[in-house]
Amino acid sequence: MKGVYRYERNAALRGTRDMNTDKKIGITRIKTGVKGLDDLIEGGVPQESITLITGPPGSGKTILCFHFISKGLESGEKCLFLTMDKKAEKLIIQAEELGFNFQSSLEKGALKFVFLDINKKLVYDVITKEILSGEYDRVVLDSITPLSEMPIYVEKNDLTSTVNLITPDDFSSDAGITPSRLHLHYVINLLDTAHCTSMITSELPFGSFQLSRDGISEFLADGVILLNFDPTMDRRKLSVMKMRNTQHTLKPREIKIGRDGITLV
Repeated sequence: MKGVYRYERNAALRGTRDMNTDKKIGITRIKTGVKGLDDLIEGGVPQESITLITGPPGSGKTILCFHFISKGLESGEKCLFLTMDKKAEKLIIQAEELGFNFQSSLEKGALKFVFLDINKKLVYDVITKEILSGEYDRVVLDSITPLSEMPIYVEKNDLTSTVNLITPDDFSSDAGITPSRLHLHYVINLLDTAHCTSMITSELPFGSFQLSRDGISEFLADGVILLNFDPTMDRRKLSVMKMRNTQHTLKPREIKIGRDGITLV
């Protein structure tokens, strides 16, 4: 049935993941691959964390994800890139133009690109199968915005005790739960369950006072990196707005996008 999914509440809840290799509080750092960015966040994002990459059109969100995937492949990790905005073939061509050659990794099975058609009936089944069955070290979801705007369809059947079905009561005036929040919670919990380190992107309208189009993702993610630009000054900027268990500055840093992707100035 179109748009049907089951909202699972399991043991992989926020904050329960074991990170035990950091010198200070047991956190392993995963490098983003963006030159200069890792220095701002104590060496990288926390292992098994979920980082929201947000910004207006053309700010470099997908390119930052290319860096993240490329660094993982360089480190011998298995990576998954889920895309909703562009077909995989176009993304691979775009990556090559920026100096990221993913073809050999695709052929070896170290990297997989999957295009998610939001109009298909079982898009959540595809997402769940890909994330949980592949044993990936790094996962990118580009972008989460189309998922957050999908309608919810409810199904009734017998479920195990570990799965709670979304019911019409969830959408009563007293419940206070929106379809967007349910979609986003499902995706976040799914990534948690997979124990991978992930990046998700979100569209951000120009002039928005929120950090994502849905206004919810920034609260659910472990980290938020904001990409923006000033057309009048012809400058691009990157800001680390949030990164759990990490000391970082909120000061925007100027960046450049060229043949080598993103670099901090």
